[in-house]
Amino acid sequence: RPGEQKHSKEPSSLQCMHLAVVACGDRLEETLIMLKSAVLFSNRRLCFHIFAEDSLKPEFEKKLKEWPSSYTKKFEFNIYPITFSVGNAQEWKKLFKPCAAQRLFLPVILKDVDSLLYVDTDVLFLRPIDDIWHILKEFNSTQLAAMAPEHEIPKIGWYSRFARHPYYGTTGVNSGVMLMNLTRIRNTQFKNSMMPSGLTWEEMLYPLYQKYKNYITWGDQDLLNIIFYFNPECLYVFPCQWNYRPDHCMYGSNCKGAEEEGVSILHGNRGVYHDDKQPTFKALYEVIRDFPFEDNLFQSLYYPLQSKFLDTVHTLCGRIPQVFLKQIEKTMKKVYENRVIVYLGANHRY
Repeated sequence: RPGEQKHSKEPSSLQCMHLAVVACGDRLEETLIMLKSAVLFSNRRLCFHIFAEDSLKPEFEKKLKEWPSSYTKKFEFNIYPITFSVGNAQEWKKLFKPCAAQRLFLPVILKDVDSLLYVDTDVLFLRPIDDIWHILKEFNSTQLAAMAPEHEIPKIGWYSRFARHPYYGTTGVNSGVMLMNLTRIRNTQFKNSMMPSGLTWEEMLYPLYQKYKNYITWGDQDLLNIIFYFNPECLYVFPCQWNYRPDHCMYGSNCKGAEEEGVSILHGNRGVYHDDKQPTFKALYEVIRDFPFEDNLFQSLYYPLQSKFLDTVHTLCGRIPQVFLKQIEKTMKKVYENRVIVYLGANHRY
């Protein structure tokens, strides 16, 4: 099977949870804070696949190597140039945000990787990646990717109101957090609106773009929605707490899973980490950004977060601080308990 030979030579990669991100323009800091949140809480080893413009590569290498050894030993990373295997590279680069279309080509480029989690640069992990990684085991025999709905309520969802192209389900899906079984993607023939016979993932991308380019607004996310409209059996839909965005609270609270379990992955789209429109999102970003690696998580991360949230209770998102705090508190308790167990010299894990 694809990737098997490489895995047999490099057993450590089998133990890796693979995380991919695409960074262009001014997204260096955002990407580093996302990677930091991943490393802070995760248990298993991480393999980062960073796709970046050439000008950003030295900065990524420099910054990641500056992290304390107690954290750098938890991950390995590779930095790749921005490349598109089919079609016109300049067209792909201009599709929606700079270089965002790169995510469509991950199955083609990372041929030796079986599965990975792709996230946008403006994502923050509030619990271990291990927990979303386990969802791969929940895929049935036809599912090869997982995403969250774009919205929970069709009447206020973007796709259900404005889309001029096919989209998945009743509200479409958001591609900012996307779990992928790359082996299955590479081996599948996809139904489509262009040919009666199936096409491979790579064969399909450019003709699909050419057919719908005058109708799509959100670039590669729209293309993914079109693909899974024609191949709904291939998609696993995970709940909104795994891709929690301002839309889930700025129109009133409409992510029941987050209300019950807390936010698992925060997605600060609309630039909310860098303006004052959603101060709750900005507070989380700044606290993780400013957290000194070796400090106590409760003292230097959780308590400052609680304090900052007090200033946001007048906002729609800020009035439900427990939604943002529940998972991060639970995760920190587990981290603390694990460290106590290690400190006491326990010879097995729970």
